[in-house]
Amino acid sequence: MASKAIPKTIISKNEVHMGSKSTFKEKLKTPQFLVTGEVSPPKGVDFSPAIENMKMIQGFVDAINVTDNQCATLHMSSLAFARLMIENGYSEPVMQLTCRDRNRIGLQADLLGAAALGIPNLLVMSGDHPKCGDHPTAKAVYDLDSVQLLKTISQLKKGYDFSGNSLSGTPDFCVGVVSNADPNERLQIMKLEKKLSFDVDFIQTQAIFDIEKFKEFLEKVDTDVPIIAGIIPIRSVQMARYMDNNIPGISIPSEIHERVAASADPVAEGMTIAAELIEQLKPVCRGVHMMPVGAHTYTEKILKQANILE
Repeated sequence: MASKAIPKTIISKNEVHMGSKSTFKEKLKTPQFLVTGEVSPPKGVDFSPAIENMKMIQGFVDAINVTDNQCATLHMSSLAFARLMIENGYSEPVMQLTCRDRNRIGLQADLLGAAALGIPNLLVMSGDHPKCGDHPTAKAVYDLDSVQLLKTISQLKKGYDFSGNSLSGTPDFCVGVVSNADPNERLQIMKLEKKLSFDVDFIQTQAIFDIEKFKEFLEKVDTDVPIIAGIIPIRSVQMARYMDNNIPGISIPSEIHERVAASADPVAEGMTIAAELIEQLKPVCRGVHMMPVGAHTYTEKILKQANILE
């Protein structure tokens, strides 16, 4: 049966993460409606702006994803920045790990390194092809796909590497996977089902704008694994059109396009739409994943509008 949520009471800022000693993995086993966020490591070695972005949300989110060269664009490694987050006071980074840039040896090496450095959470994905990014002539690796990588992580947790060699000490990660949430994408649903055959703790989806389609998706996904729905606040009608036409898995109803186009303040309207979507998602899934384009300047305000924060 599809993952369901129990609406929670309004919470005060800092209660979710800083005031609670529960880990993200422990919270996933409760009925609590969860909020996760996302930050990008810097394109360079000055990580202070990225840490400031983290600090905008660290007091009220349950976990923060660290992107792994998102859109196939060069950034500091997700492993390094996840560790920097821990050193700067945030204990629940989710290290994204793509199959694009490493072979099976490199992937396992980073997994063991992440475990040794105290990084508790992973999000596994294939990764955008290099032709989409700022190094379009780079060679894509894809030695393992995301399903094979999940199998490898399961093997590592049992004390063996991909080739069956024993490890000296074993990692213990909270592991998440990603999925588009289009009920008509049969192959995506089949791939998600393959991923869920391994020890998966949570699912994060592409951005949701059509609640009815999302409900159809939930009916087709036979799992009790917590599903956390993606939220991208729209900033302009051009942004809405671009996402609708170019990003796989995103479908934006015409009503939302019209609202943003007619608004005198598209950013404020996009925030209101995001808050409305969150309120509609509370009864049907286990949480939301906040993915602003840029910094988390408005994330707290959106969550307050959605009655998630006081």
